[in-house]
Amino acid sequence: GNEYKIYKDYENAIKYYSEALELNSSNAIYYSNRSLAYLRTECYGYALADATKALEIDKNYIKGYYRRATSNMALGKFKAALKDYETVVRVRPNDKDARMKYQECNKIVKQKAFERAIASDEIKKSVVDSLDIENMTIEDDYDGPKLEDGKVTLTFMKEMMDWFKDQKKLHRKCAYQILVQVKDVLSKLPSLVEITLKEAEKITICGDTHGQYYDLLNIFKLNGLPSETNPYLFNGDFVDRGSFSLEVILTLFGFKLLYPDNFHLLRGNHETDNMNQMYGFEGEVKAKYTAQMFQLFSEVFQWLPLAQCINSKVLVMHGGLFSEDGVTLEDLRKIERNRQPPDSGPMCDLLWSDPQPQNGRSVSKRGVSCQFGPDVTERFLDQNKLDYIVRSHEVKAEGYEVTHSGKCITVFSAPNYCDQMGNKGAYIHLRGSDLKPEFHQFTAVVSILYSKSLYLLGLSSCVVSPIWLW
Repeated sequence: GNEYKIYKDYENAIKYYSEALELNSSNAIYYSNRSLAYLRTECYGYALADATKALEIDKNYIKGYYRRATSNMALGKFKAALKDYETVVRVRPNDKDARMKYQECNKIVKQKAFERAIASDEIKKSVVDSLDIENMTIEDDYDGPKLEDGKVTLTFMKEMMDWFKDQKKLHRKCAYQILVQVKDVLSKLPSLVEITLKEAEKITICGDTHGQYYDLLNIFKLNGLPSETNPYLFNGDFVDRGSFSLEVILTLFGFKLLYPDNFHLLRGNHETDNMNQMYGFEGEVKAKYTAQMFQLFSEVFQWLPLAQCINSKVLVMHGGLFSEDGVTLEDLRKIERNRQPPDSGPMCDLLWSDPQPQNGRSVSKRGVSCQFGPDVTERFLDQNKLDYIVRSHEVKAEGYEVTHSGKCITVFSAPNYCDQMGNKGAYIHLRGSDLKPEFHQFTAVVSILYSKSLYLLGLSSCVVSPIWLW
């Protein structure tokens, strides 16, 4: 297990730590090490359970407190995390990493308390109301792309993608114009978008992109730019983790404005405030622009649709199916999505749930929503007269996975996720003639400029979050 952990093969590490625990279930270190492997594979619920078990066995095992704090931090349980970080810092006052995490968590707890204190029953004003975009000045020395008469054009999109490729920043006026306009477009869409592909038409479905801008460009190189005859559906998690989340999301929003009926975006669990705060996007926006712009992104994300139905036969969502039977497409249409997602219910499940091989449901490995089996999928499809579902949300070695007898498909489009996982990316073609999924795989692309800039900055392409430490 330790060898696999060193080589970042966390699935096998989990396998062998589990075998070790079958032989000796009273070893706190085994639970702690498996907890770390679960953290690395984003199974935060399992990681929390293992860290807690390690501390039940040995209440003086300091790494157990750190693992539990990290798990709670990833789950947004900041007060619980802070308590354990305090324990670690008290025992190891000279540990710089532990102190940094304690300070980070303490800052979030105080910020949350402040937000609650100033909250009121009044209708919250939109950032849009405080913007004066028309009077924003574009400086004479800015020679980058500009909207044409305030509108996104194909020429603008090509210029912006090249501009981003050279790691140059779009002028804030242009960024605000895109955000205000796309908010208006998204707010007019239903929570469940329904489209019809004609027999000769096809659509490309992409999974998570997570700020991997150069891999997004590679998708367009391999599969063609979006157009009225080359429609796309991007299935959530556009931001966080990768260092170029702003470039990814502004590109996707630009194409949504250019082709509103042929370029589709669904919300993922990372298009939420808590995740953006912990996994990089909030910090990236504040570093490249302002806190005000992040607030506007947050408003826009809340209007992203939650699911899409193709030809009344294929349902696409970021996470998966539901914690209870009986959910219908009509229920999805009725979801009031303009908010941060709740901790339970259909909206939460659409963003967070995962499939499992065994029948029934079980507690989520992530600590949020549930895991659902092939029988759950079968009943949902039968009730709603659907053929299968397409979802994302999970790294897959081949970029995609077909489970539940072909009725649950996962697609993930961020190859070599976080510069560590070594996975392929994939996208899916669906044709109106038969709706049979065609899988296309690709590998990670890293430009020379990208590699050089990260080397000079001493960074990886993946934003460091609490789970990657210790």
